[in-house]
Amino acid sequence: MIYKKFELESKYKKTKENSFKALEVGQRVYGTVINIKPYGAFVKIESGAVGLLHIEDISVARMKSPEERLHIGQKIPVIVKLVDTKENKFCLSYKELLGSWQDNIKDIEVGQELKGIIRETAKGNKGIFIELKPNLVGMSEYKPNYNFGDKVTVVVKKIIPEKHKVKLKII
Repeated sequence: MIYKKFELESKYKKTKENSFKALEVGQRVYGTVINIKPYGAFVKIESGAVGLLHIEDISVARMKSPEERLHIGQKIPVIVKLVDTKENKFCLSYKELLGSWQDNIKDIEVGQELKGIIRETAKGNKGIFIELKPNLVGMSEYKPNYNFGDKVTVVVKKIIPEKHKVKLKII
Protein backbone atom coordinates (compact mmCIF):
# COMPACT_ATOMS: atom_id res chain seq x y z
CA MET A 1 0.00 0.00 0.00
CA ILE A 2 2.77 2.45 0.90
CA TYR A 3 4.57 1.57 -2.35
CA LYS A 4 1.45 2.44 -4.39
CA LYS A 5 1.10 5.78 -2.59
CA PHE A 6 4.76 6.63 -3.25
CA GLU A 7 4.34 5.60 -6.90
CA LEU A 8 1.31 7.88 -7.31
CA GLU A 9 3.04 10.81 -5.58
CA SER A 10 6.11 10.36 -7.79
CA LYS A 11 3.98 10.22 -10.92
CA TYR A 12 2.11 13.40 -9.87
CA LYS A 13 5.38 15.20 -9.07
CA LYS A 14 6.89 14.30 -12.47
CA THR A 15 3.75 15.43 -14.29
CA LYS A 16 3.76 18.70 -12.36
CA GLU A 17 7.48 19.28 -13.08
CA ASN A 18 7.08 18.54 -16.77
CA SER A 19 4.11 20.90 -17.06
CA PHE A 20 6.04 23.62 -15.26
CA LYS A 21 8.98 23.29 -17.62
CA ALA A 22 6.63 23.43 -20.61
CA LEU A 23 5.36 26.91 -19.66
CA GLU A 24 6.42 29.77 -21.91
CA VAL A 25 6.36 33.50 -21.27
CA GLY A 26 3.32 34.98 -23.01
CA GLN A 27 1.39 31.72 -22.92
CA ARG A 28 -2.30 31.95 -21.96
CA VAL A 29 -3.39 29.40 -19.37
CA TYR A 30 -6.42 28.91 -17.15
CA GLY A 31 -6.34 28.52 -13.42
CA THR A 32 -8.17 28.74 -10.13
CA VAL A 33 -7.40 31.24 -7.36
CA ILE A 34 -6.41 29.10 -4.36
CA ASN A 35 -5.02 31.68 -1.93
CA ILE A 36 -5.00 35.46 -1.58
CA LYS A 37 -2.36 37.51 0.23
CA PRO A 38 -1.94 41.30 0.47
CA TYR A 39 0.75 41.17 -2.25
CA GLY A 40 -1.11 38.95 -4.73
CA ALA A 41 -2.97 35.74 -5.40
CA PHE A 42 -1.79 32.18 -5.90
CA VAL A 43 -3.30 30.54 -8.95
CA LYS A 44 -3.30 26.80 -9.60
CA ILE A 45 -3.15 26.27 -13.34
CA GLU A 46 -4.66 23.32 -15.20
CA SER A 47 -1.42 21.29 -14.98
CA GLY A 48 -1.47 21.47 -11.17
CA ALA A 49 1.44 23.90 -10.80
CA VAL A 50 0.85 27.01 -8.67
CA GLY A 51 2.04 30.46 -9.73
CA LEU A 52 1.93 33.93 -8.23
CA LEU A 53 -0.25 36.69 -9.62
CA HIS A 54 1.26 39.89 -8.13
CA ILE A 55 -1.21 42.61 -7.15
CA GLU A 56 0.24 45.00 -9.77
CA ASP A 57 -0.46 42.40 -12.47
CA ILE A 58 -4.19 42.18 -11.69
CA SER A 59 -5.22 45.59 -13.06
CA VAL A 60 -3.79 48.98 -14.01
CA ALA A 61 -6.07 50.47 -11.35
CA ARG A 62 -4.56 50.59 -7.88
CA MET A 63 -6.12 48.42 -5.24
CA LYS A 64 -5.51 47.85 -1.59
CA SER A 65 -6.11 44.12 -1.81
CA PRO A 66 -6.42 41.50 -4.56
CA GLU A 67 -9.77 40.62 -2.93
CA GLU A 68 -11.21 43.70 -4.66
CA ARG A 69 -11.02 41.71 -7.93
CA LEU A 70 -10.56 38.06 -7.07
CA HIS A 71 -11.96 35.45 -4.71
CA ILE A 72 -10.81 31.97 -3.74
CA GLY A 73 -12.22 29.38 -6.12
CA GLN A 74 -12.55 31.86 -8.99
CA LYS A 75 -11.50 30.47 -12.36
CA ILE A 76 -9.55 32.97 -14.46
CA PRO A 77 -7.48 33.13 -17.62
CA VAL A 78 -3.92 34.41 -17.05
CA ILE A 79 -0.78 35.05 -19.06
CA VAL A 80 2.57 33.55 -18.03
CA LYS A 81 4.76 36.55 -17.23
CA LEU A 82 7.93 34.92 -15.89
CA VAL A 83 9.27 31.38 -15.64
CA ASP A 84 12.19 30.68 -13.29
CA THR A 85 13.20 27.04 -13.80
CA LYS A 86 16.06 27.31 -11.27
CA GLU A 87 13.69 28.28 -8.47
CA ASN A 88 10.72 26.31 -9.87
CA LYS A 89 8.58 29.44 -9.75
CA PHE A 90 6.45 31.28 -12.25
CA CYS A 91 4.55 34.54 -12.21
CA LEU A 92 1.30 35.34 -13.93
CA SER A 93 -0.53 38.41 -15.21
CA TYR A 94 -4.24 39.10 -15.55
CA LYS A 95 -4.35 42.75 -16.60
CA GLU A 96 -3.22 42.08 -20.20
CA LEU A 97 -6.42 40.11 -20.70
CA LEU A 98 -8.61 43.05 -19.68
CA GLY A 99 -7.97 44.90 -22.94
CA SER A 100 -5.63 47.68 -23.95
CA TRP A 101 -6.20 51.35 -23.24
CA GLN A 102 -7.51 51.72 -26.81
CA ASP A 103 -9.91 48.78 -26.39
CA ASN A 104 -11.32 50.21 -23.16
CA ILE A 105 -11.69 53.82 -24.35
CA LYS A 106 -13.34 53.09 -27.72
CA ASP A 107 -16.92 53.31 -26.41
CA ILE A 108 -16.31 56.42 -24.28
CA GLU A 109 -16.89 59.97 -25.55
CA VAL A 110 -16.29 63.49 -24.26
CA GLY A 111 -19.38 64.69 -22.36
CA GLN A 112 -20.45 61.16 -21.44
CA GLU A 113 -21.53 60.40 -17.85
CA LEU A 114 -19.97 57.30 -16.32
CA LYS A 115 -19.85 55.51 -12.97
CA GLY A 116 -16.44 54.99 -11.40
CA ILE A 117 -14.62 54.02 -8.24
CA ILE A 118 -12.07 56.25 -6.50
CA ARG A 119 -8.72 54.46 -6.43
CA GLU A 120 -6.24 57.08 -5.24
CA THR A 121 -5.68 60.75 -4.50
CA ALA A 122 -2.67 62.29 -6.23
CA LYS A 123 0.04 63.71 -3.96
CA GLY A 124 -0.58 67.24 -2.83
CA ASN A 125 -4.30 66.93 -3.56
CA LYS A 126 -3.62 67.50 -7.27
CA GLY A 127 -6.40 65.17 -8.34
CA ILE A 128 -8.33 61.95 -7.81
CA PHE A 129 -7.74 58.78 -9.83
CA ILE A 130 -11.02 57.10 -10.77
CA GLU A 131 -11.34 53.61 -12.21
CA LEU A 132 -13.84 53.54 -15.06
CA LYS A 133 -13.14 49.93 -16.10
CA PRO A 134 -10.74 47.33 -14.66
CA ASN A 135 -8.04 48.50 -17.07
CA LEU A 136 -8.99 52.15 -17.53
CA VAL A 137 -8.35 54.94 -15.03
CA GLY A 138 -9.02 58.66 -15.43
CA MET A 139 -8.19 61.66 -13.29
CA SER A 140 -10.57 64.23 -11.84
CA GLU A 141 -9.85 67.50 -10.10
CA TYR A 142 -9.39 67.16 -6.35
CA LYS A 143 -12.46 67.45 -4.16
CA PRO A 144 -12.36 66.96 -0.39
CA ASN A 145 -14.37 64.29 1.42
CA TYR A 146 -13.90 61.56 -1.19
CA ASN A 147 -12.19 58.35 -0.12
CA PHE A 148 -10.70 55.23 -1.63
CA GLY A 149 -13.44 52.90 -2.82
CA ASP A 150 -16.17 55.56 -3.04
CA LYS A 151 -18.46 55.15 -6.05
CA VAL A 152 -18.88 58.35 -8.04
CA THR A 153 -20.50 59.64 -11.21
CA VAL A 154 -18.22 61.55 -13.54
CA VAL A 155 -18.37 63.41 -16.84
CA VAL A 156 -15.60 62.88 -19.38
CA LYS A 157 -13.98 66.30 -19.97
CA LYS A 158 -11.15 65.30 -22.30
CA ILE A 159 -9.59 62.21 -23.88
CA ILE A 160 -5.89 62.41 -24.80
CA PRO A 161 -5.14 59.20 -26.78
CA GLU A 162 -1.44 59.91 -27.37
CA LYS A 163 -0.86 60.10 -23.61
CA HIS A 164 -3.43 57.45 -22.65
CA LYS A 165 -5.17 59.96 -20.39
CA VAL A 166 -8.79 60.66 -19.56
CA LYS A 167 -9.71 63.86 -17.73
CA LEU A 168 -12.87 63.68 -15.64
CA LYS A 169 -15.14 65.83 -13.50
CA ILE A 170 -16.99 64.42 -10.50
CA ILE A 171 -20.66 65.39 -10.58
